[in-house]
Amino acid sequence: MIGTIGFGRFGRLMAGYLARDCKVKVFNRSDKTKEIIGIGAEPATLEEVCRQKVVILSVPISHMQETLERIASLLRPDTMVIDVCSVKVYPVAWMKELLPPSVPLLGTHPMFGPDSAAEALLDRKIVLSRVRIDDERYQKVKKYLLGKGLNVIEATPEEHDRQIAVSLALTHFIGRGLDEFGAKDLIIDTEGYKRLLHILGVVNHDTWQLFKDMYQYNPYARENRLAFMAALKRLEEKLENGT
Repeated sequence: MIGTIGFGRFGRLMAGYLARDCKVKVFNRSDKTKEIIGIGAEPATLEEVCRQKVVILSVPISHMQETLERIASLLRPDTMVIDVCSVKVYPVAWMKELLPPSVPLLGTHPMFGPDSAAEALLDRKIVLSRVRIDDERYQKVKKYLLGKGLNVIEATPEEHDRQIAVSLALTHFIGRGLDEFGAKDLIIDTEGYKRLLHILGVVNHDTWQLFKDMYQYNPYARENRLAFMAALKRLEEKLENGT
């Protein structure tokens, strides 16, 4: 039995896939009873969710600490807690600090979402960061994910955040920049321009909250954003100077 907390875009996708293999109880702050039942899961109270063998947190990064504080006293001593945040350093530190030491912990970042994995999980990537979990449980989780056709990447929270600061946060920054610029479909276009619009489309499906949280809670995101902006400035100067 798995309990999930949060039923946003990704929480819905995740619960739907998990409900194909096991019973899933879902807690969400607002009432989404109809939608939860519609994907084969069961609406539940926070207390009911926390009594399950596995609890998966699918909440905004900025709500993680508050959520951990709420569930700390509700969890069973052997309940495994998993997060799915797109950053890892801070969420992992918060789980270790705020949850009881008897609770197994696993950090994850599914590198897919409702747009890219609506039909299947095959060859999608997921990052695992071992926090506080015995090898038997860890291997069981890993085997399950591999069985779904996922490409499992093992990394420390620091390794994850250093790379994701470029591959995700910087990509979102470029996409948001295109949106601010007003990029749109053109009759006279190129394949390269279409790819830029694809980035814009993907980014616009995600919330501003996610974008802001990626930069606020990834310790390496700001330095990469500033380096990218400096590179654009150097490029502009070369054009202006004719060099």
